[in-house]
Amino acid sequence: MRCLLLIVAITGSLVTVASGATLRHQAGPPGADVSRAGATELILTDVVSQHGITWQFTDKVRVGRFVNGDSYVVGPVTIAAITPGPQNGRNGSVLNLPPVNARSGFDSRVAGGRYDPRLVVQLPLVMKPGDALVSSISVETMRELPAPLRPADRSHSPVRSVAVLTCLGEPVPADAFRPSYCDRQQRIYLARNLRRDLLPRLPPAEGPPGEAGWVSKADPREWADRFQRPWIDTCAFNFDVPAEYMPHYGREVGRAVGIASLVLMCDFPAEQKERLLVNFVQYGIDLLGIVRAGHPGWPAHGGHGSGRKWPIVFAGILLGDPEIQGFQGKYPQARFGEDMQTMHGTGWNGAKALYAGHVGAAGSKSEKGWGAYEHLHPSQWQSMLGESYRRCCTSNAWVGQALAAHIMHAERAWNHDAFFDYVDRWMEEDDTESIKIIQQATGQDYSASWLRQGQAWDPFVKSMWKKFRHNLPPAMAPTVPPGRNTE
Repeated sequence: MRCLLLIVAITGSLVTVASGATLRHQAGPPGADVSRAGATELILTDVVSQHGITWQFTDKVRVGRFVNGDSYVVGPVTIAAITPGPQNGRNGSVLNLPPVNARSGFDSRVAGGRYDPRLVVQLPLVMKPGDALVSSISVETMRELPAPLRPADRSHSPVRSVAVLTCLGEPVPADAFRPSYCDRQQRIYLARNLRRDLLPRLPPAEGPPGEAGWVSKADPREWADRFQRPWIDTCAFNFDVPAEYMPHYGREVGRAVGIASLVLMCDFPAEQKERLLVNFVQYGIDLLGIVRAGHPGWPAHGGHGSGRKWPIVFAGILLGDPEIQGFQGKYPQARFGEDMQTMHGTGWNGAKALYAGHVGAAGSKSEKGWGAYEHLHPSQWQSMLGESYRRCCTSNAWVGQALAAHIMHAERAWNHDAFFDYVDRWMEEDDTESIKIIQQATGQDYSASWLRQGQAWDPFVKSMWKKFRHNLPPAMAPTVPPGRNTE
């Protein structure tokens, strides 16, 4: 098919890109990469392909690309066909993904009764400025794919991969990030404004080789690939994540965001880190858009709620955006596992930073012992679930995030001191005697090496912790106090 190339120059300090939407456009900080900040290249075509998905239009449309490589169209447009085609409850496409955790329209095999066929688009489909279409490719058979970062497990999601097609009212600069797929206002952020100067250039540490899935040595190109395609994060328990590249468990999400952000703080060549930086900030923008739309967040439930807060905080710092940095004050409905599962108090062993339980301190009305328990002697624990998940599926996956936030002096922006105090305790407290007392009181044995405190899941993270936790680089610039915003 023939394509025409159109060049559209973007000028001015404020550009309308959709109904009611505005472009955050400024000169950029000192040292900003403005190589992609010029004209926007548009192609006139009737077909667009991205990540194995093809959208066919009824007429030729203007097509551009965001800085992360995702496509957009200048609308309105009409989609006549999507390949692979949606049929028999497979390969579903959802227009304007709802910010709820109990509905999915990608595949009828989604667990927990969360599949809602009403979300699946019908063709032909008219897209107007402000719309975002998320199209999926289903797996052939359930559990056919190894879980990312945990290849011994099989992913429980029926979705293989996804692509996002965004419809704008006008072209945007070539360094524009894709607006979040849940953001109907389509806020546009620019890569030229990334404060790359805030990222230290630390010598990377390597850990000893470990089991399959353990990360001992980090490569920025590998992690750029992991975050290249969209991470879809609205459905509870990751039941419909794109399983080819996104973890299906929050523990691994926490590991991934910790490792990726630490890699960005290491002294790798800038050209190797740039794609990872763009892709990681894009994930933060996507998560923020989900929260802005009213999503309840990723609450504590074992390890499921981990990993989503830090990408938002990181994006706010790197973009120098006070509204993003202070998002918790404006969107208090959003909950995060790391905050719900850490608290200050007095523990049975004298600890002052405590694990707050399987679903957080308040516990569950239907399940005994799912709340705060470390203030009680082990002989009084009503359940071993909290302690088991503390050791297997949460604490050891939080270390990378906590260290990255310390390195960037972002503790205030995170705005929950108990998280950092608890991770310090996890890494530095000798639990030898506590394990003996727990076994005597409950019969539960936590002496296996992989259940012990003082470790991160990934050797790379543990080595970085040992090298830099008590040897932090100086703060590059102050971050905005929590709760402030500009909207």
